[in-house]
Amino acid sequence: MASKNEIILGIDPGFGRVGFGVIEKTKKNEWQYLTYGCITTNAKDKFVDRLEEIYEAINFLIKKYKPGRMAVEELFFTKNVTTGIEVGQARGVILLAGAQAKLLIDEFTPPQIKQAITGYGRADKPQMQKMVATILGIKEKIKSDDAADALAVALCAGQSLWHKNTK
Repeated sequence: MASKNEIILGIDPGFGRVGFGVIEKTKKNEWQYLTYGCITTNAKDKFVDRLEEIYEAINFLIKKYKPGRMAVEELFFTKNVTTGIEVGQARGVILLAGAQAKLLIDEFTPPQIKQAITGYGRADKPQMQKMVATILGIKEKIKSDDAADALAVALCAGQSLWHKNTK
């Protein structure tokens, strides 16, 4: 059951850019954002160094915000297999950081996330960004698609908790 101060770290995995969003349940049983943004790695760095940078940044977020749960988007396979493998490796590093911190970890597919946020599993990016901003009361446009996606992943986990607790 979600506690009064439930905090969820949402992750949109990547290796060039990792979107993150941290949300917290308020006393009014609503979600508010604590922070969001992107972890960006330099394409000129060795891949293993980029993975280490992602790992360290995720650990920093976990230590700073103390989430009880991490929600990570599952991979959506594209035509570029090499990119998919590299994103998969970055995703593994992210999941490892969460597991080592003893977080509960939820994984959601893109259609599951879209369904939870908009009620339509094939919603487009602008629809998703608008709903995420509306739900969290964010007035300005979320500049990074990756950060908006990470907030959506966190909200999907929050919705999932609500559904589990109402059954």
